[in-house]
Amino acid sequence: MLRLRAFRPTSDKIVKIQLHPTHPWMVTADASDRVSVWDWEHRQIIYELKAGGVDERRLVGAKLEKLAEGDTDSKGKPTEAIRGGSVKQVGFFDDDVRYWQNWRNRAAASEAPNAVNQNSSAFGGSPVTSTRGRHFVVICCENKAIFLDLVTMRGRDVPKQELDNRSLLCMEFLSRSASSNDGPLVAFGGSDGVIRVLSMITWKMVRRYTGGHKGSIACLMTFMAASGEAFLVSGASDGLLILWSADHINDSRELVPKLSLKAHDGGVVAVELSRVMGSAPQLITIGADKTLAIWDTMTFKELRRIKPVAKLACHSVASWCHPRAPNLDILTCVKDSHIWAIEHPTYSALTRPLCELSSLVPPQVLAQTKKLRVYCMVAHPLQPHLVATGTNIGIILSEFDPRALPAVAPLPTPAGGNEHSAVYIVERELKLLNFQLSNTANPTLASAGPAAEAIRARGESAESLVVKQAKKHISTPAPHDSYSVLSVSSSGKYVAVVWPDIPSFVVYKVGDWSVVDSGTGKLFAWDTCRDRYALVETALMPRMPPPTKSGSSKKAREAAAAQAAAVVAAASAASSATVQVRILLDDGTAHVLQRSIDGRNEQVIGLHGGALLGVAYRTSRRISPTAASAISTISTMPMSGFGASGPHSSFDDPFANKSSEAGPQNFQLYSWETYQPVSGLLAQPEWTAWDETVEYCAFAYHQYIVIASLRPQFRFLGDVAIPFATGGVWHRRQLFVATPTTIECVFVDAGVAPIDIETKKRKEQMKAREAQSQAVAQHGELALITVETPQITSSERISLRPPMLQVVRLASFQQGPSIPPFITLPKQTRAGDETVSQRDTEERRTGEVAVAGGGVNVAVTRFPHEQRRPIGPLVIVGVRDRVLWLIDRYMCAHALSLSHPGIRCRCLAAHGDPVSAVKWASWLAREHHDDLAQFMLGMGYATEALHLPGISKRLEFDLAMQSNDLKRALECLLTMSNSREIGQERVGPADVTEILNLTVAPPTVAKQENLADAVQGIVKFVKEFFDLIDAADATGQSDIAREVLKRLAAAASVKGALHGKMLRGLALRLANHGELTRLSGLASNLITAGHGREAAFAAAVLGDNPLMEKAWQDTGMLAEAVLHAQAHGRPTLRSLVESWNRMLQRELEHNPTVKTDAAAAFLASLEDPKLTTLGEAAKKPPIEILPPGMASLTAPPITIKKPGALPAPTPTTQNPNPGATPIGAQTTSGNPIGTPIGAPTTTPSAATAAAPSDHKENDKPLMLEGPKDETTASTDSVAQDTAKTDEVVAKSEPSAEPVDAPKDGSVGNDSNTGSSSEKSEVPAPSDETKVVEETKPTEEVTPSV
Repeated sequence: MLRLRAFRPTSDKIVKIQLHPTHPWMVTADASDRVSVWDWEHRQIIYELKAGGVDERRLVGAKLEKLAEGDTDSKGKPTEAIRGGSVKQVGFFDDDVRYWQNWRNRAAASEAPNAVNQNSSAFGGSPVTSTRGRHFVVICCENKAIFLDLVTMRGRDVPKQELDNRSLLCMEFLSRSASSNDGPLVAFGGSDGVIRVLSMITWKMVRRYTGGHKGSIACLMTFMAASGEAFLVSGASDGLLILWSADHINDSRELVPKLSLKAHDGGVVAVELSRVMGSAPQLITIGADKTLAIWDTMTFKELRRIKPVAKLACHSVASWCHPRAPNLDILTCVKDSHIWAIEHPTYSALTRPLCELSSLVPPQVLAQTKKLRVYCMVAHPLQPHLVATGTNIGIILSEFDPRALPAVAPLPTPAGGNEHSAVYIVERELKLLNFQLSNTANPTLASAGPAAEAIRARGESAESLVVKQAKKHISTPAPHDSYSVLSVSSSGKYVAVVWPDIPSFVVYKVGDWSVVDSGTGKLFAWDTCRDRYALVETALMPRMPPPTKSGSSKKAREAAAAQAAAVVAAASAASSATVQVRILLDDGTAHVLQRSIDGRNEQVIGLHGGALLGVAYRTSRRISPTAASAISTISTMPMSGFGASGPHSSFDDPFANKSSEAGPQNFQLYSWETYQPVSGLLAQPEWTAWDETVEYCAFAYHQYIVIASLRPQFRFLGDVAIPFATGGVWHRRQLFVATPTTIECVFVDAGVAPIDIETKKRKEQMKAREAQSQAVAQHGELALITVETPQITSSERISLRPPMLQVVRLASFQQGPSIPPFITLPKQTRAGDETVSQRDTEERRTGEVAVAGGGVNVAVTRFPHEQRRPIGPLVIVGVRDRVLWLIDRYMCAHALSLSHPGIRCRCLAAHGDPVSAVKWASWLAREHHDDLAQFMLGMGYATEALHLPGISKRLEFDLAMQSNDLKRALECLLTMSNSREIGQERVGPADVTEILNLTVAPPTVAKQENLADAVQGIVKFVKEFFDLIDAADATGQSDIAREVLKRLAAAASVKGALHGKMLRGLALRLANHGELTRLSGLASNLITAGHGREAAFAAAVLGDNPLMEKAWQDTGMLAEAVLHAQAHGRPTLRSLVESWNRMLQRELEHNPTVKTDAAAAFLASLEDPKLTTLGEAAKKPPIEILPPGMASLTAPPITIKKPGALPAPTPTTQNPNPGATPIGAQTTSGNPIGTPIGAPTTTPSAATAAAPSDHKENDKPLMLEGPKDETTASTDSVAQDTAKTDEVVAKSEPSAEPVDAPKDGSVGNDSNTGSSSEKSEVPAPSDETKVVEETKPTEEVTPSV
């Protein structure tokens, strides 16, 4: 509830302080007249200067600027060289300061019952922008006024000589300047009692206020009376409070005071404007006589006068209105360590300390012998939970419960009604607030949203919504006057009021406002589906009485002990309290459904209502010293002040003192029906919001908001970075969130997940079963008889869609940035009698709306400019009458427009009306249609988004694919790729570089260019082409797939257009669609283009083995061709092997040419002698690499004749007919050793070809090949899986000696061993047979008969 937001230690005491309304800036001045601008949010110093003396940096900078401008003959002393003297006041001035100053005055004046602008919005009538985006820091010194621009870091010093040579003691900006020539005006109070007005355009004095004060002026302030008249009020050392008219500042004569009254003895120190709910504004003055006086601005009579702190004079005063302390309205400070709060006169009208600042400061900063003293104090003008104080140890920025909301709850609007209502509590009274849009001020609001947006674009309608509201008293009083929280049931029939500080709760019935339930407790939560609620009842804790003088007596000690025991018992009962669930019946009585939810044993510290009941439990965690001191400070405050005493302090509330770190896992969700947990432990959120349709929920944390989906199952969708959110309301798929500085809108869609598709199928199956069961129940078993009919396949293709979260900022405190290059007088052109600024003309030109076709005005911006957020904490009512309603702390309703087409279209789409969203898109500029279409696609409205007229072709293709409109997707793709004409005729293979070459004949240049563009377009969108084919296949639209295949096949014929994976995918798709002719042509074109692998893959898909072999052979991939020929028994195997070996031989003998000198060539010739004769060349065997199982091509095999064999005579020449055997030859080479002569034998070829599977291993001949070089030997190592017969024969022979023919000629070659056909069919020797090979070529031995 109370914590330290920022702290900056200083060496000197801070005597002047001021906060910027919209930026996190703070300007301070210390006792040494040093001024600094500090960014308290980022803890950075923006600027520092020595205002009391001469700042050397500014002096040097001014001289350099004059030199740069060519002004070398400067006469006189520069103004930067003048000593400033004592700093009297500091402040900011820019468009935001001017706007919110005017807004504050108007809002305070509109509270009066007879106010002229009571029904109009307080945002109306804002002054024209004047500073053009510049942010001035204005320092009022005794001898001069310094205007420093924080954007350009250039300044302007106005010495007191320009202001009648009088010392400057205070200043105030005049917010109602009607003169465009003078621009913004600033009034300075002088030491002679005269107020002088300075123009910030001409830097000359333009007005004087004289004849009022006799002493020096100490303070100035502007305000607006209930009659609408603007006043300037001044207080001086003579104790007078004088009112001046601020509406006639254009009059050149000197102005005289309108009213003068005696305010304080000894002088007026400060004056402040106070906004009073339901009454005219009041003036608060503090004086040197240690009193504080309150004045009525209608009669200008004194209402009351008090001494806030005895014996100490107040030096600062601020009007304060915080919902956490509804009975406090004034803050003041004296020279001690407290911030003092003064209660409203309706209450006790007492002054009590709001907080003790020394408890917030880190202990190491405050010295043991140094006491903290406050010298100045200011409340944030727009965020009342922030209060800054200047002390003797530094700057302290305190934060008071920023998440506390006004005690108001909106009621549901009756169907067809235009008047909305909300119930609120003020001063122990229940009241009703009725509000609606003023139809007289907005006659075409319901139908002219774009027209209204057109006005807003011209800068006239950011405040054009006029609200008509009235407050009505309810006869039922409220039992307490402290901080309260209001909530409404799901039906809107009941309102619950909880007072956490008491603690107590009451449930009222809307209508007669009778009490239907009440009790003690501070935790309360509604069910959003039924009129039932959960609560935690606690016993009232007795308050500890103050010690009496006779505290040492026995009776006093017994009373104190009894009181302490009661406190302990109450605390124990509070810790053991459980969650109850009650329901409200139709007769208006409450019934207990569940007395205790069986959960955890820890103490319940929070309840969150909704479709599920959230319960937060207390966990043991360490508390920082700062939080502990803050807790102790709050616990010591009385109950009528800010907070409560004892353990019932709101620090049990998770909204208070929440750090940015992740909290403990202490939050559990329960079902309202079964009272059982439905999820695991989560981190406790600060607040929760549930959709009315029970589809979405939001969990707010310190720095972000988590969005979850509830159907078909609970799952997290994501989080949005919206820090410090105070509340949110769902409106279908729109979550409107309020933060202390902004109003945000989050558009949410759960997307399509796999569980959604499964749930849809399951529901369809359940529906079919229910229909079948109903049919059986009506017609009996005859309903189960079915007739076989052709099955119609559904063409629906459900694609997954990720969740979508889009955040749009609707309102904030700041104005759109506009940074100029210089701080100079803008150029002006005179047209007639009025002077028009060039920049105003440019802004007016850019602010005008564009004119679309047919003269329709359209909005030129994607989203509207951020509207003005109302001041202070807000309660979001929701979307009604096409506007977003808000209620502030003063129970005033505000409306934010949602009529901008960019917002309106999104709201309609999120609400489930995409057709109307497309209609409203005609009011939006077409360059923003793509963004809107992307949003509608994320919302699941791809089909409707296709009707947006301004979408691009690329997005149109995506939308057509999502909506299964493949014909439109094909048209978009053909247009984007410029390939509408390609694929209609056969395109020969060509290179892209050749296509782009324009050296061909002129008639074919255009055709070549079109062809190149088409091929490049297809290559660019090749992924989209394939996606379209797959989508067409999934939905059975083969004609679209064929059209796409025509283009892809034509583009694939171009060398370098498509690559391996894409070409293989194209081949498969062509075969799948039966495009065999086009596939064959694609394979031929790929062969010509050099894509061997892809061409072979296409031929394999086609089933054409010759084409596959041709693809490998023509593209140089002979190894693949050899393996393919061997695997398929192709007759071209031998020629392919020879070609492959020749290619390898050429690669081996290839020597690159290198330029060398004569000496290097000579040395190289010595190291590597070259062959000079053919005889030497024959010694080097050629390369021979064979596939597995193939015999050698060069050396014939040698067979060994077995003993006892009778070989037949064989000629030495090879048989020219490989397939024939010589007449009379006996094929005995296959017989084993010892076979008798004349036994039947088989040739090796026959044995190999016709051998059965169980043929013995020793029935095969032994063959010896000629010597091989190293390359051949290494290549033959791959033949390890040859016939086992070779292994057996090799093992039977010696391994170290070469095998020679016997001298007796008993061993000879068979008659068919010299046949080339047999050589090719003999299996290759294994590794073990290599050891028996001869070292030199073996000659054939003629056997002897």
